[in-house]
Amino acid sequence: MPTPTSTRSRILDAAERLMRTIGLARTTTKEIAREAGCSEAALYKHFTNKEELFVHVLWERLPRLNPLLDELNAEGAGASRPVEDSLVEIARQAALFYERSVPIAASLHAEPALKQRHYAALRELGAGPRLPLDALSRYLRTQRDAGRLRADADTDAAAALLLGACAQRAFLHDFSADEPPQPLDDFARALARTLLTGLT
Repeated sequence: MPTPTSTRSRILDAAERLMRTIGLARTTTKEIAREAGCSEAALYKHFTNKEELFVHVLWERLPRLNPLLDELNAEGAGASRPVEDSLVEIARQAALFYERSVPIAASLHAEPALKQRHYAALRELGAGPRLPLDALSRYLRTQRDAGRLRADADTDAAAALLLGACAQRAFLHDFSADEPPQPLDDFARALARTLLTGLT
């Protein structure tokens, strides 16, 4: 007999669906609760506000970019995984993450006051778009300090280049609604190798 889905899980699924289809700005906690088949009071037992819910959608329902970076940073400089393989996987997950998150967050930019409130709430929660950038730069610094990258490698610039390319791919894909010209695996490997050429 299948296990019933928890209320928290139903809320996250509903939030992800609504944020993706009507946008973050227009999604309300009342609509999320209705979509999840629970009361708004039940939603607030699990999440403090919509911003916290958005963060958990990013962490738990979208491709695992932040957990992957946390895992790589936890492994440290002694990781047996080659740097290229790690960068390929980071690029794959980042491309998928941005592909799913760009449409969710895009509606915020149409309402500046709401965007500022949302960004302030994310900062209070210790979340935001700098997290993966800082985590990737930290991973690259660890590899540089271990002698796997050039001693003068600019890890902040390298992190910005990799994640920026993945975000741009997602934006172009969302804009055109066509399939990207390069398959994801080819894109990720080409991006990692190009970046490593400058870093090594």
